[in-house]
Formats: sequence, structure tokens, C-alpha cells
Amino acid sequence: MVKISVLQHDLSSHTATRPGDPTPVSRNLNPLVHPFSRARERTRALNAAKMDRMFAKPFVGALEGHVDAVEVLAKQGDSISTVASGSWDGGVIVHNLSQRIQMARLPQGHKGKVTGLSFAGDSRLLSCGVDCNVKLWKIGSDEPVNVFPGKYAFNSIDHQRFSSIFATASTLVQIWDETKSAPISNLTFPTSTETISSVRFNLSESSILASVGSDRTFTLYDIRTGKAERRVVMQMRANALSWSPTFPTNILLASEDHNLYTFDIRRLDAPSLIYKGHVAAVMSCDWSPTGTEFVSGGWDRTVRIWQTGQGHSPEVYHTKRMQRVTSTLFTTDARFVLSGSDDGNVRIWKGKASERLGIVTARERAAVEYRSSLVDRWKMDKEVGKVVRTRHLPKPVYTANKLKNTMLESKRVKEERRRKHTRAGESKPKPERKKVVLVEQT
Repeated sequence: MVKISVLQHDLSSHTATRPGDPTPVSRNLNPLVHPFSRARERTRALNAAKMDRMFAKPFVGALEGHVDAVEVLAKQGDSISTVASGSWDGGVIVHNLSQRIQMARLPQGHKGKVTGLSFAGDSRLLSCGVDCNVKLWKIGSDEPVNVFPGKYAFNSIDHQRFSSIFATASTLVQIWDETKSAPISNLTFPTSTETISSVRFNLSESSILASVGSDRTFTLYDIRTGKAERRVVMQMRANALSWSPTFPTNILLASEDHNLYTFDIRRLDAPSLIYKGHVAAVMSCDWSPTGTEFVSGGWDRTVRIWQTGQGHSPEVYHTKRMQRVTSTLFTTDARFVLSGSDDGNVRIWKGKASERLGIVTARERAAVEYRSSLVDRWKMDKEVGKVVRTRHLPKPVYTANKLKNTMLESKRVKEERRRKHTRAGESKPKPERKKVVLVEQT
């Protein structure tokens, strides 16, 4: 006969996970026993919202080195710490964010303003400027590996991630190959005479690229056919664009009319959503790698972080010394935001203003997630919602915002009175999204 021994464990040793932890107490979950549980939960949500604003210290640090306005920023796709910046003084600096050091410094990279930067692989960087040259650099070297001369001043540049092809924007969009000294194709719309201000390759379908121009146009190109496929004429000019990393058909435009627009390229007759908050021209925009939020910077001297699908109440970052923001960027780990401004500084901000940097224990993370879920559940409450939505604004921005709201309200009242005193059915209200696009051309 085989004897089987049964092991008995002392369960009392598992009541506490660590020395000093409180002993777990059993609770009766019957709602009749806890008549004030909902009131207590609301108080906790209000306190959690207030704590989130109390601990909101988004500014991390500044990267110095430029002596003039920072015009452009670029990040390396497979690195979370390598970022390049270009300035009006013609200088290019490659920064290491984690160590706060300069990996490379090119004080005279171009003669005049640097207008575009793009990483081409692990250790190579493309730059363009108003000196009509595109230069290919090897990080760590003071001399360019190759120089691609052009006929006109370049305004933007973008490189395909897994090939040797890159695109430049000037009076037209040109496609280049790193192995050739001349452009392999020119892309332009037949009746176009504008100056292209920005160009970007689609992150999923690399043969598709988009551009925005000075004549208020937004154009889609296909390098396989070698021509422009569709063009949209908008109400106001767009200054920058960015493709969504998670939805290949979505694109974000930063406009001169203080707004940002997301378009689905399958339907270009109207934007899918309008993001309102800036009180001056929006000069730059960039998606988070997660696709759930994006950052924008404008001439109102603020950096704003928006939630995708929520066209209002963004997170607002500003400092006393920061001037007009010309470039913004999300890092590849989606934890930090970079901004370049007229005062010559590259500033580092937290992606979440109240996030704690450094090591966070499991208990702290659970507490943060619990408070976040409470705030999300009670955000429609009047007091909780007010704390969540309210953001401090600099006095000039606050004054401009009040003036802008007054002007928009006056415009709305004027249109309403005009409609009221015209023949019935003759004047119909037009949705805001339908006013953005004037005409779509193919």
C-alpha cells in the first residue's frame, strides 16, 4: 500500500504581503450596509481631481545650444532618446535626452535657416535649408557625407523609413534617392503655383505622401504614378501636417485659423473633427506613437496636448520665458513632449503633467490608476468636471481667448438675425465642418 502524505500550509503567513502592510479586513459588500458609499466615492473623485492638478508640474528641462529660433525638430524612429533640432542660425544639434548631452553639433550646417530634418536610418541625418541644399550627415562627423543641390529654397524634408528614398518641398514636391545626385521625379498638381510648406510620407503605405501649400491647399501624391492624386482647397492655410501612426487613413493638419483638423483621406469633403483651443496660428503638430493623443504648438506661446476625438479642453503648457512655438514633437515612448520656440530653447515636458518620474511601486501605480478611474467616472459632476477642465492661462492668452469668444458669439448672433429676417428656407445654417473645405479637385 502506498502512503500519501498531505502538506498543510499555514495560511496566516500570507495575510500580509510585506512587513508593515495593514492586515486585510473582510468587508460586507451588501449596498444596504453602506448607504453613503456613493457620496464617499464622489468625495474621493473630487480629491483625486484636485491632487492631479496639485501635482501637475510638466516642465522637465531645457536643451540649450542654439543662438536663434528653433525651427524644426526630428526624432529617430527606433530610439527613445535621440532627437535632432535645427535653428535659424543654420546650426544642427543632435541631442541625447536621457543623458542631456549633445551627440553631435554642426554650428554651420547650412547657410541661413534650417527648414527640415529627418533621420535616415540609425546614424544618418538629412537636413535642408534656404541655401538650396540637402545634406546627408553621419552622426559624429563634421562634414556631410553627400550634398544634393537644388534650384529653389527647401521648406521641408521627409525620409521613407525602410528605403533610400526621401522627399523635399519647395515650389514643388521632389522625390530623391540617396544614391543619385538629382531628383528622380517631380510631383506637382497641373494648375498649382504654390510654395509647399510641409511634406510627409504615410507611415503605413510608404508610396503615399501628403503636402500643404501657401495657397491653402492640401494635396495627396502617389510616387508609383508620379503625380498628384487629389487636392483640397481650404478656407485658411495649413502650416503643418502629421499622419496617424495607428490609423493610416487619418491625417492631422495645423491651420492658420487657430484650429487643428483631422481628415480621413477617403472622404476629403469635410474634416472628421475640429480641435479648438489656440488663440493664434498653429505652427506645428505631431501624433503620439499610441495614436490616442497629439501635441500642437502655436504663436500664442503655448504647447497643447489633445486627446483624440475630444476637440476641446486640452492640456496647456507654458512658461514665462517661452516665446512663439515653431515646432513640437512626441518622443517615441509617448512619455515626453519636446517644443522648440523663438527664444532658442528646446524644452522637455511630461506627456502627463502629474506623472511621477522615476521608479513607481506596484502599490503607487494601483493608487494612481484607481484615482484616474474615479475621476473618469465622475467627470460629468459639476465640481469634479470644473477641476478637471480648468487650466491656468497666461494673461495675454486669457485676454485673447475672451476677445475671440466675444467675436465668435457676435458672428453667430449676426448670422442668426440675418437668417431670421430672410425668406423662410432661403438661408440655411451651415455646419462648422462644412465651412472648412472650399473645393476638392482630382
